[in-house]
Amino acid sequence: MLDLLLLCLHFFLCFLITLSICRGPQDADLCSSSTGTVEAGPDGLVFIGKEDDIKRSQRATARVNGREIVVFYHEGKFHALDSRCYHEGGPLYRGEIEDINGHACIICPWHKYVITLDTGEGLYEGINPLEPSPTPQWQSKGVKQRVHEVTVDNGNVYVSPPDLSVSFDSDYFADKYKNSGDSAMEKQSSSEAAEEAASREQNLGEGSSEEPLS
Repeated sequence: MLDLLLLCLHFFLCFLITLSICRGPQDADLCSSSTGTVEAGPDGLVFIGKEDDIKRSQRATARVNGREIVVFYHEGKFHALDSRCYHEGGPLYRGEIEDINGHACIICPWHKYVITLDTGEGLYEGINPLEPSPTPQWQSKGVKQRVHEVTVDNGNVYVSPPDLSVSFDSDYFADKYKNSGDSAMEKQSSSEAAEEAASREQNLGEGSSEEPLS
Protein backbone atom coordinates (compact mmCIF):
# COMPACT_ATOMS: atom_id res chain seq x y z
CA MET A 1 0.00 0.00 0.00
CA LEU A 2 2.84 2.38 0.87
CA ASP A 3 4.60 1.57 -2.39
CA LEU A 4 1.46 2.38 -4.34
CA LEU A 5 1.09 5.68 -2.50
CA LEU A 6 4.71 6.63 -3.24
CA LEU A 7 4.26 5.71 -6.90
CA CYS A 8 1.16 7.90 -7.18
CA LEU A 9 3.00 10.77 -5.50
CA HIS A 10 5.88 10.36 -7.94
CA PHE A 11 3.59 10.57 -10.98
CA PHE A 12 1.79 13.57 -9.50
CA LEU A 13 5.07 15.45 -9.01
CA CYS A 14 6.12 14.62 -12.58
CA PHE A 15 2.81 15.99 -13.82
CA LEU A 16 3.29 19.26 -11.90
CA ILE A 17 6.83 19.70 -13.25
CA THR A 18 5.68 19.07 -16.82
CA LEU A 19 2.81 21.54 -16.41
CA SER A 20 5.18 24.17 -15.04
CA ILE A 21 7.58 23.78 -17.96
CA CYS A 22 4.80 24.01 -20.53
CA ARG A 23 3.28 27.12 -19.04
CA GLY A 24 6.60 28.95 -18.57
CA PRO A 25 7.02 32.19 -16.60
CA GLN A 26 3.91 34.35 -16.38
CA ASP A 27 5.31 37.56 -14.92
CA ALA A 28 8.01 39.84 -16.32
CA ASP A 29 11.15 40.24 -14.23
CA LEU A 30 12.00 43.93 -13.96
CA CYS A 31 15.71 43.20 -13.92
CA SER A 32 15.72 40.75 -16.79
CA SER A 33 16.19 41.30 -20.48
CA SER A 34 14.33 39.65 -23.34
CA THR A 35 16.09 38.96 -26.58
CA GLY A 36 13.68 38.74 -29.49
CA THR A 37 13.61 38.53 -33.24
CA VAL A 38 13.19 41.99 -34.72
CA GLU A 39 11.31 43.01 -37.83
CA ALA A 40 11.44 45.98 -40.15
CA GLY A 41 9.25 48.97 -39.30
CA PRO A 42 8.35 52.18 -41.16
CA ASP A 43 11.10 54.17 -42.88
CA GLY A 44 13.69 51.44 -42.30
CA LEU A 45 13.25 51.48 -38.53
CA VAL A 46 13.65 48.20 -36.63
CA PHE A 47 10.82 47.04 -34.37
CA ILE A 48 11.97 46.21 -30.83
CA GLY A 49 8.77 45.59 -28.89
CA LYS A 50 5.53 46.97 -27.57
CA GLU A 51 5.80 50.24 -25.67
CA ASP A 52 3.81 49.00 -22.68
CA ASP A 53 5.85 45.79 -22.42
CA ILE A 54 9.17 47.63 -22.34
CA LYS A 55 7.83 50.19 -19.87
CA ARG A 56 6.78 47.33 -17.63
CA SER A 57 10.06 45.40 -17.82
CA GLN A 58 12.15 48.63 -17.96
CA ARG A 59 14.60 47.02 -20.40
CA ALA A 60 14.70 44.71 -23.38
CA THR A 61 17.37 43.33 -25.67
CA ALA A 62 17.15 42.63 -29.37
CA ARG A 63 19.36 42.30 -32.43
CA VAL A 64 19.54 45.01 -35.05
CA ASN A 65 21.26 43.76 -38.20
CA GLY A 66 22.76 41.03 -36.02
CA ARG A 67 23.99 43.59 -33.50
CA GLU A 68 23.02 43.05 -29.86
CA ILE A 69 21.46 46.19 -28.35
CA VAL A 70 19.63 47.02 -25.15
CA VAL A 71 16.71 49.43 -24.76
CA PHE A 72 16.13 50.99 -21.34
CA TYR A 73 13.03 52.83 -20.14
CA HIS A 74 14.04 55.19 -17.35
CA GLU A 75 12.17 58.15 -15.88
CA GLY A 76 9.82 58.52 -18.82
CA LYS A 77 12.43 58.16 -21.57
CA PHE A 78 13.64 55.36 -23.84
CA HIS A 79 17.37 54.90 -24.40
CA ALA A 80 19.13 52.38 -26.66
CA LEU A 81 22.80 51.41 -26.59
CA ASP A 82 25.08 48.61 -27.72
CA SER A 83 24.46 46.02 -25.02
CA ARG A 84 28.14 45.11 -24.54
CA CYS A 85 30.31 47.55 -22.56
CA TYR A 86 33.05 49.26 -24.56
CA HIS A 87 35.66 48.31 -21.89
CA GLU A 88 35.66 44.49 -21.98
CA GLY A 89 32.25 43.52 -23.30
CA GLY A 90 30.39 43.38 -20.00
CA PRO A 91 26.60 42.83 -20.26
CA LEU A 92 25.08 46.28 -19.76
CA TYR A 93 21.58 44.79 -19.81
CA ARG A 94 22.40 43.31 -16.38
CA GLY A 95 23.62 46.63 -14.95
CA GLU A 96 22.02 49.10 -12.56
CA ILE A 97 20.98 52.63 -13.53
CA GLU A 98 22.18 55.46 -11.30
CA ASP A 99 21.99 59.25 -11.47
CA ILE A 100 25.56 60.57 -11.62
CA ASN A 101 26.45 64.23 -11.99
CA GLY A 102 22.98 64.97 -13.33
CA HIS A 103 23.04 62.14 -15.90
CA ALA A 104 21.20 58.82 -15.91
CA CYS A 105 23.99 56.25 -16.25
CA ILE A 106 24.22 52.50 -16.65
CA ILE A 107 26.85 50.85 -14.44
CA CYS A 108 28.57 47.89 -16.07
CA PRO A 109 28.24 44.89 -13.71
CA TRP A 110 31.71 43.59 -14.54
CA HIS A 111 34.05 46.48 -13.77
CA LYS A 112 31.70 49.28 -12.70
CA TYR A 113 32.38 51.46 -15.74
CA VAL A 114 29.91 54.37 -15.91
CA ILE A 115 28.17 55.19 -19.20
CA THR A 116 25.55 57.89 -19.77
CA LEU A 117 22.32 56.59 -21.29
CA ASP A 118 21.64 59.61 -23.47
CA THR A 119 25.04 60.17 -25.10
CA GLY A 120 27.11 57.03 -24.46
CA GLU A 121 29.86 59.00 -22.74
CA GLY A 122 32.19 57.19 -20.37
CA LEU A 123 32.49 58.98 -17.04
CA TYR A 124 35.20 58.73 -14.40
CA GLU A 125 35.81 60.43 -11.08
CA GLY A 126 39.20 62.07 -10.84
CA ILE A 127 41.08 64.88 -9.11
CA ASN A 128 43.39 67.66 -10.24
CA PRO A 129 46.55 67.28 -8.13
CA LEU A 130 47.54 70.87 -8.97
CA GLU A 131 44.60 72.27 -6.99
CA PRO A 132 45.36 73.45 -3.42
CA SER A 133 42.61 71.24 -2.03
CA PRO A 134 41.81 68.71 -4.78
CA THR A 135 38.35 67.20 -4.64
CA PRO A 136 37.04 64.36 -6.85
CA GLN A 137 34.97 65.52 -9.80
CA TRP A 138 33.23 63.61 -12.57
CA GLN A 139 34.94 63.91 -15.92
CA SER A 140 34.10 62.68 -19.42
CA LYS A 141 36.26 60.23 -21.37
CA GLY A 142 34.32 61.13 -24.51
CA VAL A 143 31.64 59.11 -26.27
CA LYS A 144 32.59 55.45 -25.97
CA GLN A 145 29.33 53.52 -26.30
CA ARG A 146 27.26 53.62 -29.47
CA VAL A 147 23.73 54.89 -28.82
CA HIS A 148 20.78 54.23 -31.11
CA GLU A 149 17.91 56.58 -31.91
CA VAL A 150 14.60 55.38 -30.47
CA THR A 151 11.22 56.08 -32.08
CA VAL A 152 7.85 55.35 -30.45
CA ASP A 153 4.98 55.11 -32.91
CA ASN A 154 1.45 53.84 -32.33
CA GLY A 155 2.43 51.88 -29.22
CA ASN A 156 5.49 50.28 -30.83
CA VAL A 157 9.16 50.94 -30.06
CA TYR A 158 11.66 51.12 -32.93
CA VAL A 159 15.35 51.92 -33.27
CA SER A 160 17.21 53.29 -36.25
CA PRO A 161 19.88 51.10 -37.87
CA PRO A 162 23.37 52.24 -36.76
CA ASP A 163 25.39 54.64 -38.87
CA LEU A 164 28.57 52.59 -39.23
CA SER A 165 30.40 55.39 -41.02
CA VAL A 166 31.23 56.69 -37.53
CA SER A 167 33.04 54.27 -35.21
CA PHE A 168 32.84 53.90 -31.42
CA ASP A 169 34.80 51.86 -28.91
CA SER A 170 31.82 49.57 -28.30
CA ASP A 171 31.84 48.48 -31.96
CA TYR A 172 34.59 45.95 -31.24
CA PHE A 173 32.46 43.94 -28.82
CA ALA A 174 29.31 44.49 -30.87
CA ASP A 175 31.11 42.72 -33.73
CA LYS A 176 32.51 40.05 -31.41
CA TYR A 177 29.06 39.06 -30.17
CA LYS A 178 27.29 39.68 -33.47
CA ASN A 179 24.88 36.91 -34.50
CA SER A 180 25.95 34.87 -31.46
CA GLY A 181 22.32 33.90 -30.77
CA ASP A 182 20.48 33.09 -27.55
CA SER A 183 22.33 29.80 -26.99
CA ALA A 184 25.67 31.59 -27.05
CA MET A 185 24.36 34.16 -24.58
CA GLU A 186 23.28 31.36 -22.25
CA LYS A 187 26.75 29.80 -22.44
CA GLN A 188 28.25 33.14 -21.48
CA SER A 189 26.16 33.38 -18.30
CA SER A 190 28.46 31.16 -16.21
CA SER A 191 31.58 33.08 -17.21
CA GLU A 192 29.77 36.38 -16.64
CA ALA A 193 28.78 35.28 -13.14
CA ALA A 194 32.38 34.34 -12.38
CA GLU A 195 33.56 37.67 -13.77
CA GLU A 196 31.06 39.58 -11.60
CA ALA A 197 32.08 37.60 -8.48
CA ALA A 198 35.76 38.30 -9.13
CA SER A 199 35.00 41.98 -9.62
CA ARG A 200 33.10 42.14 -6.31
CA GLU A 201 35.95 40.44 -4.47
CA GLN A 202 38.47 42.84 -6.01
CA ASN A 203 36.38 45.85 -5.01
CA LEU A 204 36.05 44.56 -1.46
CA GLY A 205 39.77 43.95 -1.24
CA GLU A 206 40.83 47.29 -2.64
CA GLY A 207 38.05 49.47 -1.22
CA SER A 208 37.23 52.70 -3.05
CA SER A 209 39.53 53.45 -5.97
CA GLU A 210 39.53 55.76 -8.93
CA GLU A 211 38.43 54.35 -12.23
CA PRO A 212 41.11 54.04 -14.94
CA LEU A 213 41.10 56.69 -17.64
CA SER A 214 41.15 54.30 -20.58
